[in-house]
Amino acid sequence: MVLVNMEWATVWWVIVVIVVGWFWYWKAKFRVEKKYGVPKGSLGWPFIGETFDFIACGYTSQPVSFMEKRKSLYGKVFKTHILGTPIIVSTDPEVNKAVLQNHGNTFVPAYPKSIRELMGEHSILQMNGNLQRRVHGIICRFLKSSELKTRITKDIENSVNHTLASWKHKTNDLIYVQNEVKKITFPVLVKVLISISSVNDLNFLKTEFDEFIKGLICLPIKLPGTRLYKSLKAKERMFKMVKNIVEERKLAMEKQSVEYKRTNISVTDAVDALLRDSDEANERTPLPLDFIAGNIIEMMIPGEETMPTAMTLAVKFLSDCPVALRQLKEENMELKRKRTSSCDEYSWTDYMSLTFTQDVISETLRLANIINAVWRKAVKDVEIKGNLIPEGWCVLTSFTSVHMNEEYHENPYQFDPWRWEKTGAAVVNNCFTPFGGGQRLCPGLELSRLEIAVFLHHLTTSFGWVAEKDKIVYFPTVRMKRKLPIKVTDNLEQL
Repeated sequence: MVLVNMEWATVWWVIVVIVVGWFWYWKAKFRVEKKYGVPKGSLGWPFIGETFDFIACGYTSQPVSFMEKRKSLYGKVFKTHILGTPIIVSTDPEVNKAVLQNHGNTFVPAYPKSIRELMGEHSILQMNGNLQRRVHGIICRFLKSSELKTRITKDIENSVNHTLASWKHKTNDLIYVQNEVKKITFPVLVKVLISISSVNDLNFLKTEFDEFIKGLICLPIKLPGTRLYKSLKAKERMFKMVKNIVEERKLAMEKQSVEYKRTNISVTDAVDALLRDSDEANERTPLPLDFIAGNIIEMMIPGEETMPTAMTLAVKFLSDCPVALRQLKEENMELKRKRTSSCDEYSWTDYMSLTFTQDVISETLRLANIINAVWRKAVKDVEIKGNLIPEGWCVLTSFTSVHMNEEYHENPYQFDPWRWEKTGAAVVNNCFTPFGGGQRLCPGLELSRLEIAVFLHHLTTSFGWVAEKDKIVYFPTVRMKRKLPIKVTDNLEQL
């Protein structure tokens, strides 16, 4: 009898705790909203907020429906609670622009704990102020240099042709595009960053990187055997290898310091650019070697995630739109005939001036939404277009909501590369932000366009193909469910 009474007492206290907790949660919620006047919206259930609905929409063909439903109820800027964080969501392109441009003094990056753990305290994602501007400027200048453009165009061509050559022996087999394009993108990016050409070193780095990147979206638990723990160990092994290369390069530069200070010595890769960026006259001290090694690893992420996905989805969208594929083939065959007849090598300008090809790339980036949003945190109260974002609150600028809004893009769910004939393929404005914006605008945006253009050129002028049915998965990252299986043929007219 006593035991039964104790069990009922336990149940009673659990109920009391839940009720009291619920009461204080809603009281605190009301107090915060009243104090700050935050945008309308719902924080959902205690602790979990609206996370389940957010994730569920991510597994549908229209993940933006989570944003659209709340936008219709509360307006273009609203509050919610997802992934353990109360957050203000903006689906307004003007508000997004203001958030992206007001960087450092008003907004700072804010990312899930697992990402912060993996990237470390000196991560590009988290650095602010003068250091962020310095590093961003170094990489931008390097990637825009004429020497790199000439060299990297050839490197991309070699990587693309090497991969496509293996397809000629697979005409009876299924080729999984998403796997194949990774063979192109990762070696190219690693060469740009650190000039690794050894097959063994590249394979080691690729294996460890695959293990490392799995932890970007996981529970922030570092116990042995957990996903985060394994990813951190993989990063340690990568870091050791990359830092050794950075140290060797530093010693070589010190031995030839006079030569390296000459302005006519070209920069070979990102490591070289970061090591050489010091100026005693301007009190700009050399960047620490640990800092350089860690950020080189972080800059590899586009070669593994965003670029392969964009290239794969370009093939997917073209397969579903024969008219667009035919026009793209005609444009690229014309370029191939010109280069064959003149015996000249392809140049960066050749690929970037393929107007319709660049339109296809723009439309792929708009429709795919590989980078769907960025997270920022307000370091002080700020009001944008009548929307108050209080100090300490996170704000999510939703690129997907803008890209898929018929107010800005007619028939947004339709693959329509011709829409860019009016605005220009490379235009960057409030309503088209696949590479972000503001001070953190992706420095590799032109390199990304080049790589996709080279791939599409050599693919469409070498093969025809038939794609099997496949669907796009949007959560936790954008990818093809079956990795986009296709069968290729030497018949260029076959779709």
